[in-house]
Amino acid sequence: MRTLAATLFLLASTPAQGFVPNYDESRVPKYTLPELLTCADGTAVKDAETWRKKRRPEVLALFATHVYGKTPAKSLGKPQYEVETSEKVVFGGKRQKDIVRRQVTIRFPETPKAPTLHVLIYLPKSERRCPAFVGNNFLGNHAVADDPAIQIQAAAKQTPRGARAGRWAISTITSRGYAVATIWYGELMPERIIPPLQGGQLRKGRGRAPDEWGAIGTWAWGLSRVMDYLQTDAGIDGKRIAVMGHSRNGKAALWAAAQDERFAMAISNESGGFGAALTRRRFGGTDIPYMTRGSNGWFCENLRKYAGRENACPVDQHMLIALIAPRPVYVASAKQDLWCDPRGEFLGAMHADPVYRLLGLRGMDERKQPAVETPIGDYIGYHIRKGKHNVTLYDWERYLDFADRHFRNSDRKEDVR
Repeated sequence: MRTLAATLFLLASTPAQGFVPNYDESRVPKYTLPELLTCADGTAVKDAETWRKKRRPEVLALFATHVYGKTPAKSLGKPQYEVETSEKVVFGGKRQKDIVRRQVTIRFPETPKAPTLHVLIYLPKSERRCPAFVGNNFLGNHAVADDPAIQIQAAAKQTPRGARAGRWAISTITSRGYAVATIWYGELMPERIIPPLQGGQLRKGRGRAPDEWGAIGTWAWGLSRVMDYLQTDAGIDGKRIAVMGHSRNGKAALWAAAQDERFAMAISNESGGFGAALTRRRFGGTDIPYMTRGSNGWFCENLRKYAGRENACPVDQHMLIALIAPRPVYVASAKQDLWCDPRGEFLGAMHADPVYRLLGLRGMDERKQPAVETPIGDYIGYHIRKGKHNVTLYDWERYLDFADRHFRNSDRKEDVR
């Protein structure tokens, strides 16, 4: 019998009937990328102020209107945080005295239909506030680690404990001095539910407004709500928080970082089409009709009109990555993950470099995709590893190295516990 989590994964990852992905580099069409450093009125962007005050807001608005949908300005009211548990961790029957597990519930009591979010946090005991990685998980918090004390969200109860432990590398992350915080994206929008700011109930035949957000926008919104809480946690350095996501959660991580500049770093792990990969290449998973379908689409309805005419879209994904500047961003691919277009992901990162240069930073010097497992880049990091669509220990070790390099100079010394 198929579990709920498995069903949701299949619904989310199965392309529309009739879509045939292109995996042949010789069939990539000729394309011209939108001008990154030219404003809508034709003004050339030659300084940081023009980028910051004029061009960047334009690009952000274009993505909201044509790709991800607009994040509602409406507030759910003041959040209420409740630390349900905060205790030493037990992994594999051995008590690890240097790691603390926190489980925090976020509620919005002023909005009855608002979602309740459950945040799982692992952090090393330290005399200093520690930096952190934040990301959505696919199968429920209890799937992140084989830890019997993790609370199980009711809708994900059929998923085995620790089913995705290999993707999170909790021991490695905490041993390097970082915390990791995660929420289950199903509490926000489990592929079939409308976003929380529209009532948190099933759509009953009602279509979406053309620029109304979908799943990606909702998941990005949830990451910012976790950030809200982490700003209050005495063990976390709120100025050194990296948002990380894999696959469609990688798309959400990039969109979250573009909108919420409190995230000090963004990491895209095999986010593919409408994540880090250039859309105009029409390579791999670029099935726009599927990804915008019905009330549970990942993207807004406006994106549908660019199916088969991607060159007409006013943005491409290098522009999304550029929105994260001057903050560091890391893009990762896997050699066998053709659906996510590894070359397109590299090119998306490479073509964001001019904005980092404009801001006086080295983004990515390289103009050729590197060999397998040869990390490159400065403020824009990139690697392609062997293997398939996944998050591996190799990936996490590179992200930790990248974070070490960029967070080291901002090391904070406040006593915390």
